[in-house]
Amino acid sequence: MDQLPYIAGKFRKTNNFVSLKAPWDDSEVAKVWQCDKADVEEAIAAAAATAKTCRKLSTYDRAEVCRNVARGLQAIHEELSQIVCVESGKPIADARGEVDRAIFTFETAASEVERLGGEMMPLDLKPYSLGRFGITKRFPVGPVSAISPFNFPINLAVHKVAPALAVGCPVVLKPAPQTPGACSKLAEIIDKTAWPKGAFSVVPCDPDVADALVTDDRMKLLSFTGSPAVGWELKKRAGKKKVVLELGSNAAVILDESADLDFAIPRLVYGSYSYSGQKCISVQRIYAHEKIYDTFVKKFIEASRKAKVGDPRDPEVLVGPLVNKAAADRVETWLKEATDRGAEILLGGPRKGNVIPPTILAKVPADARISCQEVFAPVVAVEPFSDFSDALRRVDNSSFGLQAGVFTESIDRALEAFDELEMGAIILNDMPAYRLDPMPYGGVKDSGFGREGLRSSMEEMTELRMLVVNRLHHST
Repeated sequence: MDQLPYIAGKFRKTNNFVSLKAPWDDSEVAKVWQCDKADVEEAIAAAAATAKTCRKLSTYDRAEVCRNVARGLQAIHEELSQIVCVESGKPIADARGEVDRAIFTFETAASEVERLGGEMMPLDLKPYSLGRFGITKRFPVGPVSAISPFNFPINLAVHKVAPALAVGCPVVLKPAPQTPGACSKLAEIIDKTAWPKGAFSVVPCDPDVADALVTDDRMKLLSFTGSPAVGWELKKRAGKKKVVLELGSNAAVILDESADLDFAIPRLVYGSYSYSGQKCISVQRIYAHEKIYDTFVKKFIEASRKAKVGDPRDPEVLVGPLVNKAAADRVETWLKEATDRGAEILLGGPRKGNVIPPTILAKVPADARISCQEVFAPVVAVEPFSDFSDALRRVDNSSFGLQAGVFTESIDRALEAFDELEMGAIILNDMPAYRLDPMPYGGVKDSGFGREGLRSSMEEMTELRMLVVNRLHHST
């Protein structure tokens, strides 16, 4: 099957293509036609040319476009789910859930833009300012460069596209090389709406070709989701444009002695292993109080053994393949490094192709890469603790700060965690992999810059302007 780029409102073949292979069995999925620098320039020029038209669209028109995209996604729900499953290796149950989320994201964008107003500000606060008041309003920043990752091929692309369409910003979207199919389908849907032609493009291409999306001054905001090393480098080269980065994590969980293990463990199994841990907020480190540590580890191992591993097209499978051979090779290297330094494997097994089975380790050195970097695999380190405040310090002893989970029945400890953990969000009595799409989502430290989530993204993609009214001008 050919996948064509969508350049300035038109699908067309380009000068070359690449063969896309499935992570599960290495079968050919599609031929993806690649954009060159001239194609990307055409997309950028069209985005710049349509910015004024997009800015003048009414709130009704923009909301209706978003609702029509949501309807379009719903109409091809299963087709889109299968594309996500095959291209990314995401288990089909999770792929279907992702499509559900993408639909909800566009629906929420439509609702949020209908509430995205300004305010009236009194300015008669000093005698010389009598008769004056101010009105604020948000205006779109202009063309948006959107670079999306492989692990949520449709919903994380939608988290950039939906708010941009809602506020009236043209978008040039570069999908991840492994997973362009869902974005191609998104273009087909947007093409059938009233969104101005030329104001949306999908440009599969190599990073050097996509560089113009980062450096070109006609693009007014860069939204990137991916690795910290790449994201922070892009920010350096982005010039004067606004930048939003959603990067990595090594998400941690604390279970104090009051934690309900029967409730927590199923959630931690899903949070640790679903989609083979290839989520920025997958559970990677678990700190359990020493009074419950042995019981927790025993039950966690038993529950983890039941996680089904295999073909992602099987609805019962939780753990499929990693995205490619290089990812599986890296995880094997990190595991060997940790065990060579004294880590104990409590649960694991041999790698099969790109599949790493659920793996639990204990006694992992804090500076081992399997602990302090983002493993992006179904691998979890467990440790006991005796003092809750010390556990917080150990969680925070990380270059990342995206989300953390805290299981406790103590409101004082919950508030202590909220006050002390340097994170974008603390998830109380749940896994850190929890996210509802309207939430302000993003991290601190190496985990990112700015926030996604519909209202947050809309605010990032708009600029606040003020009109100052002088009612006394006729008498002065």
